[in-house]
Amino acid sequence: MKKNITFLGIETSCDETAAAVIQENEGGFAKILSNIVSSQIKEHEKFGGVVPELAARAHVENIDFIVNKALMESKLSISDMDGIAATAGPGLIVCLTVGLNVGKSIAAFANKPFVAVNHLEGHALSPGLENKIKFPYLLLLISGGHSQYLIVKDINEYEQLGTTIDDALGEAFDKTAKMLDLGYPGGPNVEKFSKLGDKNFYKLPEPIVNKAGCNLSFAGLKTAVLRESKNINNDQQLKYNLAASFQHTVNKILEKKTKEAMRQFKIKTSHKEKIPFIVAGGVAANMSIRENLKKVSEEMNFIPLFPNLKFCGDNAAMIAWAGIKRFKKKLVNEIDFVARSRWPLDPSAKYLKGPGLKL
Repeated sequence: MKKNITFLGIETSCDETAAAVIQENEGGFAKILSNIVSSQIKEHEKFGGVVPELAARAHVENIDFIVNKALMESKLSISDMDGIAATAGPGLIVCLTVGLNVGKSIAAFANKPFVAVNHLEGHALSPGLENKIKFPYLLLLISGGHSQYLIVKDINEYEQLGTTIDDALGEAFDKTAKMLDLGYPGGPNVEKFSKLGDKNFYKLPEPIVNKAGCNLSFAGLKTAVLRESKNINNDQQLKYNLAASFQHTVNKILEKKTKEAMRQFKIKTSHKEKIPFIVAGGVAANMSIRENLKKVSEEMNFIPLFPNLKFCGDNAAMIAWAGIKRFKKKLVNEIDFVARSRWPLDPSAKYLKGPGLKL
């Protein structure tokens, strides 16, 4: 194996068009040669959420420029790459297909190894871009589409401890912002306006907080916000109070569920020393949640680790990094690999969504 491994990563799973060139040196540390992200906030702002067809069209229009910019900034060419990595799922199929097909085409024409990356594995390994982390560790992945606790045993080896049975946390933040007319993107605006409100003003429910192990539920909380929002009558202070109460309730839920996940991790792994607790995904950028989970980590004797804010949201640096890690394990894919809207990291985990669910 070469001393330095260099990969081009491509990410188009939702509404960010991204490309990056990452190099791993012989010490196992990452060198970020470029990391380009083109956001589509303006395109989706008036709709209050991502419109898949518009997102896919923007990817098609931008992808060539973004890939070329990433290569130019890295001062390298495709011939210098040891492989190409592209997100293959989970995500919006019409969006995934754009970046995946470009990645496969580059790999095929340049005769380079191709790695189809699970977007969730990209998030799971993203702290490795700045820290050298040993396995196993506990991961809380919280984003617009996913909320789950996982034991990260190794590359391509995950055990799910709990997941959301309905809404993802990022989705609950976005819908709360929409109900309160706080603007788009929702998550950052809820956090921003929460600072102006009284977090104890509203008493909101904490669904399944004392049962179902590490599983999470946010639909009931979202419904309670909807009910309370109808009585606000455009009172700005009440909006801020409700945003603050929502975020405070989320923190109380995460505190209880994280402690349970940490207890389960200790039982399952029999580790006595301090273990990293990594929080990744778009919602990991929320500073209130970070501070809350730092306190939980200290109480439970874990080491809290959060990716740099630029690596919390969707980006291609984490995809290239995951590609390098999989390549080193000889987990290379064929060019006919197809996009997947669902792609769990733990394939043996039960799918916990839908009517009639028993907990």
